[in-house]
Amino acid sequence: QSLPARAYLINACLDRYRFTVGLAAALLRGQICLLPPTQSEGMLQALRRDYPDLYSLSDVPPAQSVVEVFAFPLSPNELSTSSPVPAFPEGQVAAIAFTSGSTGRPMPHAKNWGAMAKGAQAEAQQLGLAGETDLTLVGTVPPQHMYGLESTVLMALHNGFALHGGRPFYPADVRAALEEIACARVLVTTPVHLRALLDDGTPLPALKQIVCATAPLAPELALRAEQFFDAPLHEVYGFTEAGMVATRRTTRGDAWLALPAVECRRDEELRAWVRGGHIETEVMFSDLVDIVDNRTFLLRGRNADMVNVAGKRTSIAYLNHELTAIDGVRDGVFLLPDTAQEGVTRLMAFVVAPGLSHAAVLNALRPRIDAAFLPRPLFLVNALPRNATGKLPREALLALAEQCAGAREGTEVTRKFQPDDPAADGHFPGNPMIPGALLLDEVIDAAVTTFRMRPAAVSIKSAKFISPVRPGDSMRIRFEEKIGGDIGFECQVGNLVAARGSLSMGRQAEEGAS
Repeated sequence: QSLPARAYLINACLDRYRFTVGLAAALLRGQICLLPPTQSEGMLQALRRDYPDLYSLSDVPPAQSVVEVFAFPLSPNELSTSSPVPAFPEGQVAAIAFTSGSTGRPMPHAKNWGAMAKGAQAEAQQLGLAGETDLTLVGTVPPQHMYGLESTVLMALHNGFALHGGRPFYPADVRAALEEIACARVLVTTPVHLRALLDDGTPLPALKQIVCATAPLAPELALRAEQFFDAPLHEVYGFTEAGMVATRRTTRGDAWLALPAVECRRDEELRAWVRGGHIETEVMFSDLVDIVDNRTFLLRGRNADMVNVAGKRTSIAYLNHELTAIDGVRDGVFLLPDTAQEGVTRLMAFVVAPGLSHAAVLNALRPRIDAAFLPRPLFLVNALPRNATGKLPREALLALAEQCAGAREGTEVTRKFQPDDPAADGHFPGNPMIPGALLLDEVIDAAVTTFRMRPAAVSIKSAKFISPVRPGDSMRIRFEEKIGGDIGFECQVGNLVAARGSLSMGRQAEEGAS
């Protein structure tokens, strides 16, 4: 009764229990819950344009918002009679989910209550949890994401499980949440959170099962998790258009098994489709899959994930896997920019690898992938702009690329040579200039600063001196990452190019300087 008389809401409650109460209250009012991939100001403005009759429900109202905010009533209303457990028509639209935006503008997809309820029951059955009477779900994923909604809220409501109201993020938070529970525990998480838990190395209370989704999970990481936490790990696969589709025990093979009553097929044009069970209409896979039989398939990558460089094809998912498998790399991702330079597709990559240099990452990557796919540029960053579910929206990555490029351009090194610089003494009488060897020393020093490298890891591959640098001149040094991982450099004095060439990063020079 307290909710505004609107058609749409964004349920922004941080507490999972309050989110669940808000969802049920909205359903009783016939309101539709929007599930955007982010709640950034730009996303909220776009939603307000597309859904004018919109408000936000929040248990921690922000100081300001582009959408009208209704505060969740923290004190329960006094009701004269107790209400029965509500039931809703199967065809009632309960939510509108949006694609993640990782490949472009998020697109809306309506979700009926009946299909969502059936999906939650099918998931519990597939995971071997149906019929459990003393089990609590703890999620590191927000309920505002379809995976979090399906696997922590709906699976609890439709199978008689308990749900933990919090959303633990850091390993210590996860451990504390699990310690609050006396019954069987199921951890619903993501590869990003799972890796953080393993890196933390602190044992958790006994788990009945680990459920993981939102990004590809490396079999090595799944095996580490099962061994360390002594619990089976199951991955859930789905996509926004269809919802949950299949699961697999990652350590037992690559094949995915469709949820009960769900079937997959390939048509005459070799397109893959999924239908049946809680999936109300046949939906084409948004990913590349190999159909094994009508219940089993292998995932090969996203359609929008494939890249073609110099006639060679691979997937971003494969490149990301090889990048994050490097010892010392905590996180990393490849990005195909919107534009190509000189007609050549240029991949870039962002890497979180404290203690590793630019060259160390590239050298470790070279034997893992074809040279055509080596990133240029490769940026070392402190963190990736992952959202609450661990995904990396494309807009956020493009913004990071612009930020990194600007930072690198901003680190243009300028060397001011003194009028009485002793290096020019006798070089040459009556025509003083700075020796080429000293110019190259300055280039190496600038590269060490720009690319966070050890001096011994940088060597001159080639160099050409074009115009003299004289005592009193200011010389600007710029770098450009080239195909194969080498670094091009150019030194300028005023509008004149003084020298240019390339550096080998972490390898011996393959050619002498000229």
